[in-house]
Amino acid sequence: MTEPTDELRRVDAYWRAANYLSVGQIYLLDNPLLREPLRPEHIKPRLLGHWGTTPGLNFVYAHLNRTIRERDLDAMTVIGPGHGGPAMLANTWLEGSYSEAYREVPRNEEGMRTLFRQFSFPGGVPSHVAPEVPGSIHEGGELGYSLAHAYGAAFDNPGLLVACVVGDGEAETGPLATSWHANKFLNPATDGAVLPILHLNGYKIANPTVLARIPDEELDALLRGYGYAPRYVTGSDPTRMHAEMATALDEVLTDIRRIQHEARDGGEATRPVWPMIVLRSPKGWTGPSFVDGLPVEGTWRAHQVPLASVRDNPAHLAALADWLHSYRPEELFDEAGHPVPDVLATIPRGDRRMGANPHANGGLLLEPLRLPDFTAFAIEPAKPGASTSEPTRILGQYLREVVRENTGSRNFRLFGPDETASNRLDAVYEATGKQWTAEVLPVDEHLARDGRVVEVLSEHLCQGWLEGYLLTGRHGMFSCYEAFIHIVDSMFNQHAKWLKSSKRLPWRRPVASLNYLLTSHVWRQDHNGFSHQDPGFIDHVMNKKAEIIRVYLPPDTNTLLSVADHCLRSRDYVNVIVAGKNKSPDWLPMPQAVLHATRGAGIWEWAGTEDGGPPDVVLACAGDMPTLEVMAATAILREEVPGLRTRVVNVVDLMRLQPPSEHPHGMPDPEFDALFTTDRPVIFAYHGYPWLIHRLTYRRTNHENFHVRGYKEEGTTTTPFDMRVLNDLDRFRLVIDVLDRVPGVGVTTASLRQRMTDQRARHRSYIRAHGEDLPEVRDWAWPY
Repeated sequence: MTEPTDELRRVDAYWRAANYLSVGQIYLLDNPLLREPLRPEHIKPRLLGHWGTTPGLNFVYAHLNRTIRERDLDAMTVIGPGHGGPAMLANTWLEGSYSEAYREVPRNEEGMRTLFRQFSFPGGVPSHVAPEVPGSIHEGGELGYSLAHAYGAAFDNPGLLVACVVGDGEAETGPLATSWHANKFLNPATDGAVLPILHLNGYKIANPTVLARIPDEELDALLRGYGYAPRYVTGSDPTRMHAEMATALDEVLTDIRRIQHEARDGGEATRPVWPMIVLRSPKGWTGPSFVDGLPVEGTWRAHQVPLASVRDNPAHLAALADWLHSYRPEELFDEAGHPVPDVLATIPRGDRRMGANPHANGGLLLEPLRLPDFTAFAIEPAKPGASTSEPTRILGQYLREVVRENTGSRNFRLFGPDETASNRLDAVYEATGKQWTAEVLPVDEHLARDGRVVEVLSEHLCQGWLEGYLLTGRHGMFSCYEAFIHIVDSMFNQHAKWLKSSKRLPWRRPVASLNYLLTSHVWRQDHNGFSHQDPGFIDHVMNKKAEIIRVYLPPDTNTLLSVADHCLRSRDYVNVIVAGKNKSPDWLPMPQAVLHATRGAGIWEWAGTEDGGPPDVVLACAGDMPTLEVMAATAILREEVPGLRTRVVNVVDLMRLQPPSEHPHGMPDPEFDALFTTDRPVIFAYHGYPWLIHRLTYRRTNHENFHVRGYKEEGTTTTPFDMRVLNDLDRFRLVIDVLDRVPGVGVTTASLRQRMTDQRARHRSYIRAHGEDLPEVRDWAWPY
């Protein structure tokens, strides 16, 4: 075999150093440079971490360093294998980016001791790739999202290379399997490049992996079918593997440069076949071959901690010492514990280091969106409820101008699963198309190689793209049917946790908020039926930390415009906006809508009948359809019970219901008591599941008088109003609730109560006979 070049010897030295540091993090509490014989007290009492994937990740990082330095590449990496933390920590410490972020962990013996001690240790750092790791935009605690994040980072970053290591266990997940298709949306002329590196080491925690066990021909056919040109690096001999990996990387980077040059030099607008690498290496490579007579390297036993009883078992302690010495640390670190020149020789300089790449700390690059004046799109009703509009259709006009205002900077995209037009946002197509590089037929509409709208029928992929886009310093919005946003519940979890952890890191800069627009919601999915009726994403979101989460339920178009503008300007939040797409009343002129959205909750004095005195009942609402029903119930009460003093309270910002101790938007008790009273019945019509309102208000003085109506899992294919009747959220039911709960009223209004009950029965008979809602319901308008 040909002797390795000096360059590859230096790559091998770097790789051995990274492996040594990785093993040290898993095992060592002290004695980081093995200056004395290894003793039990040098070992951590609890051994936590994952070795199996780590040497392969170190191998990839070492070779990427060489190519970045040689070619002066702007490159970052996304690490897919779930618990690759030791590798990324080792590499960023070696390159110096870790010590720049954490001055208490310098590149010397003392810093190495700290690096080892803090790993998976109380008060230390997680065992997976997390926000605490420089150069990361990807939470390694859950599998399946790496490739989507990588493509999201590459969108609109024409000079960026994103190397994405896909673990073979991760490759079995649904989101990752779909993510291979992201190459059909990448424009080589205006976007960066993604280099997938499928790392096949054969095993998950305890089982073989599918892609590592299928025949090579089948794997090759699969990857080529996805639209990639794979190159293979296979084996376990380090010398040969270094040579093969260097050659493969040089070839694929040359291919990428050719593809981009052809696309940017006026070449044919055809979808390229992008290169990728398949790396086959043993799980736990360079670790113990056998432990207690059982094979470890190359098996599932290498997944976590190969030597599990080092403190108590002298044989394990001796094996660990041999393992650490096998990397020859005396050749890799000087007397002070600093990496020697040969180890540092292949590391890129400055921002070219992957741990220091500004794209991986996107707030460093974030430019504010240029936003149009949202009030220019205002609906101006002659009086409350005198006109109707489709809220999201008007929002689409506003977003069209957002796209136009930011076309030059190319830092805003709208993501969604094939629903932009369905959700009435199609005005954006007047300014941009849908990004698409696959085949285009004459019948197709709005497809474009450089569109700002990105649609694919995978909520996972939309979410992953948007996260990658945001974390690398851009802005966006995710539009989705309300019921199906649940598909990304777990992805939302990870992003919310990422933002929470990032806020504690002074070197992490704020990024644009993740904005959800949930429409086609539960109360207007009457045509699609029960499967499309679920408002529960709000409940899921509300479990996360208050410093991150915002939930808005604008009651009309003007309020939606104000809320959307606010959300697009915000940083480091997850904003959830729930708004309908169907025609609904325009309640507030724009000046009042802005004030109302700013307050987050308030009394609609024009709707109630307090006349300066205390109300007999508070009718509260949150959400567009609940607001409509409360207003209709109020109108009935004004007509039928003229002496009843009613107060109408509308809630836009759901977080206002909490105390300030629970959320920064929360109302102090005096303000809450003034709004909802301390002793009067409160009939609360809510968009989602009723229990959430009780959860948010249970500490309040008047909570025992709160009676909440909302969705109670009654749905079918029916009329719009019948959905509200089925869930007891209709105007007639709300009137009955008032009559039943206001002291003394029920005795004098028995006939009204009976008529309300009869109306519900009449409604049921009418829709079964005519297939549509009662005319007085369908055509109702606020009469005052």
